[in-house]
Order: sequence, then C-alpha cells, then structure tokens
Amino acid sequence: MSKRIAITGAFGYSGKYITERLLAKGNQVITLTGHPNRKNPFNKEVQAYPFNFNNLDALAESLQGVDTLFNTYWVRFSHGDITFENAVDNTRSLFNAAKRVGVRRIVHVSITNPIIDSPLPYFKGKAQLEQDLKVSGLSYAIIRPTVIFGVEDILINNIAYLLRRFPLFIIPGSGDYRLQPIYAEDLADIAVAAGEQSENLIIDAVGPKIYSFNELVKEIRAAVGSNAKLIHISPFLALAMSRLLGLALGDVVLTNDEIQGLMADLLVSDKAPTGKKELKEWLHENADTVGMHYASELKRHYLK
Repeated sequence: MSKRIAITGAFGYSGKYITERLLAKGNQVITLTGHPNRKNPFNKEVQAYPFNFNNLDALAESLQGVDTLFNTYWVRFSHGDITFENAVDNTRSLFNAAKRVGVRRIVHVSITNPIIDSPLPYFKGKAQLEQDLKVSGLSYAIIRPTVIFGVEDILINNIAYLLRRFPLFIIPGSGDYRLQPIYAEDLADIAVAAGEQSENLIIDAVGPKIYSFNELVKEIRAAVGSNAKLIHISPFLALAMSRLLGLALGDVVLTNDEIQGLMADLLVSDKAPTGKKELKEWLHENADTVGMHYASELKRHYLK
C-alpha cells in the first residue's frame, strides 16, 4: 500500500539512496531541504519543501498526511551561523511538527556512540536528540552509522584525492584508532526496513570490517595506485596543516573535534555488523573515479 513519506535531504548523500528505495516501493515521497531550488534528481517524483524550522506552523503543514519521516538532517561542523546548537534546535522543531500532525513513525539517523555529556558537540547533540525522541511518544527507529562511504562520499574521496596528488600523507597520532565504515546503500536498506516496522528500535549501522585509520589509508592508497608516504605527526600539528590546506582549497578539511572523535574510537560498534559491503571491495570497484576530484563540504552543505 502506497504511503506518503517525508525525508530530509532527499537530494543529498544518504538521503538519496533512502529515497530511491522508498520510490521503488511505490510510496509518495516529499523532501524537506535547505536548498529547495537546487536541481531535483527525482524530477516530479519528489516534491521539495523548505525546512521552515523557524515557522512551526509551516513546517507542520508540509508534513500533513505523512506516515513516516526519515531524518538525515545534521551538520558536520559549526560554520558561521550554522552551528550544532542550531541543528539540535531545528531537529527538535522537526520532531514537534511531526508529532503535531500525527506522523506515525520517525526514522532518525544518529551516530555510533552518542554521549550526552561528551565534550564533542557532534556526539553530544546526537545524544540529546536521541533522548528527545525516546520521550516524545512517537514511534521511532534510531539508526547509528559510522563513516558512510559511497559515490558521493567526502571523507574517503578526499583522502584518495590527497593521496593521488601529494608525495606525503599526514596521519594524526599513531593511526591505530579504528573505524567501521558502512556502505551508503547498506545504510539505506537498514533505514527503510526500520521504517516499515512499528516497535522502537536502535540499530548500529556498521560495516562488516573494522579498519585502523592506518589500514584504511593504506587500502585507499593501494586502490588508487598512489606511492605517497604516510607520515605520523602530532594531532595539533596535523590540525594546523589541515587548516593551511583548507585555505588553499577553500574548504574545511578536518576539525579538531573530528580528530578527537576518531582517536577516541567512537566510530566502531560492539554490535554485530549490519552492513554487507566492505570498503576494500568498493574501493577496487571505484578505483578509477574515487578521489579524481575534490569534494568540498562548504560548497555542498554550507554555501547557498
């Protein structure tokens, strides 16, 4: 039976794959987006509405008749007037609007290991929103991914970009800290399946293999045929160098919070893997294209 489904960020990264699956199941899909005038890859199949976070009535109106809301909205870092605090407030407005109009279920994309008293605003904000959703009275599924890889990825792509173009690649600290990457299409399958259920769920969306950061960079280096030498330096110096690189590229390459999150082993799970595709397999399938062009976070998500 066709349902009216809403998703934040259908034109973005993980949201695009979720939307493709929802449409394939015959659902009517709308999207809420911060860029309603951008090119719509789904044409007339998906109607776009602005977020309207500051107008709860308008936000609620856009969710009228919606059965399930998939929320992929978040920010990678604070920049200008876009902050983690605003992202938390905006998401709370979204939850409130959904409850007001009787949305049956929310599928919320969070992060592995959210910590309510974390000094890292990314993980703290995600924990606050999980807590809000749990006490909202709404049916929910909380999906906790790690690093997401796929064609539109930024992190893996830009590591490959740098490995292709420079003789040295800088690794903060020992590089022994770990990641458990999840394929974007696997994440979409997990989210859509969770949306079709009714019980409250918390699912770690994690890939089948855990890599140390050293191993991850070596896999990317091998896939793109790079001879770059890997250099370990202090996190402080690595951050300073990333800021210089960011000035040259007109982007934010890496933040101190991201370094701290990586080194704290927050991007792995102690749960059984839920994703199927390994990063190594995907890298070799996409070796000719990954890292050929730089992917700017600022241009994609922060600049209108």
